[in-house]
Amino acid sequence: MDYDVFTAFALTLIAGMSTVIGALVVFFAKTTNTKFLSVALAFAAGVMIYISFAEILPGSIEDLMEVSGESQGMMIALLAFFGGIALLALIDKLIPDDKDPHNVVDLSKYQTKAPRTIPQEDKGKLFRTGMFTALAVTIHNFPEGMLVFMVALYMPELAMPLVVAIMVHNIPEGVAVAAPIYYATGSKLSAFFATFLSGLAEPLGALIGYLVLRPFMSDFVIGVVFSAIAGIMVFVSFDELLPSASKYGEHHHSIYGLVSGMGVMALSIWLMV
Repeated sequence: MDYDVFTAFALTLIAGMSTVIGALVVFFAKTTNTKFLSVALAFAAGVMIYISFAEILPGSIEDLMEVSGESQGMMIALLAFFGGIALLALIDKLIPDDKDPHNVVDLSKYQTKAPRTIPQEDKGKLFRTGMFTALAVTIHNFPEGMLVFMVALYMPELAMPLVVAIMVHNIPEGVAVAAPIYYATGSKLSAFFATFLSGLAEPLGALIGYLVLRPFMSDFVIGVVFSAIAGIMVFVSFDELLPSASKYGEHHHSIYGLVSGMGVMALSIWLMV
């Protein structure tokens, strides 16, 4: 494993482990600051949407056109883009709505009682909710880990803003896993461990994807993969981040966050030219 691959994997690990921050929020915060989270989630969506449409998808189309010709290259890029969207849509279809890890958890509804005072029947329901949510996060994190890894490896100038966006995206997932498990068991260790394992799926997804694709890497494969990555990021933004941002904050706050994310990303790219 050369230095570039090692660095890409390390960044993917950092992005995945940000899920654990959600567990720390559960342990130490008394309420969920939904207004701040709304802006942060929308900001992350702005970064991911701008990167997808301004950098990743155009670059993939250009690469595929050079390999396969203008018409066929464009067609392959667009099929891969919508294929990435379809992949995430299929994953979401397999997850029950009430176990959606992107529904922001209001900690106040848990913290009205100490864990030891919660009825045993409710503890069982909470524990099952936490475990199903952890499974949902794990499934989501596999393709997300691959996209962070590939961007860090082949477009390193975009890696850091994408890692920050994924970290913001992962924190509420960690809350959604840790809160029900902690209040069901009263064990910070159990909640932390479940959150840690779900976050570990991100670097694991990156590693598996890299090992599977490595023997076949070519300009064509890289172009297809990056078109699919652009589709995945667009779907995550429109299906998960923006609805959560609008739901848990005022509409204008989410719009301000979205535009700010795009603006910061545009400025960053311009400064690198």
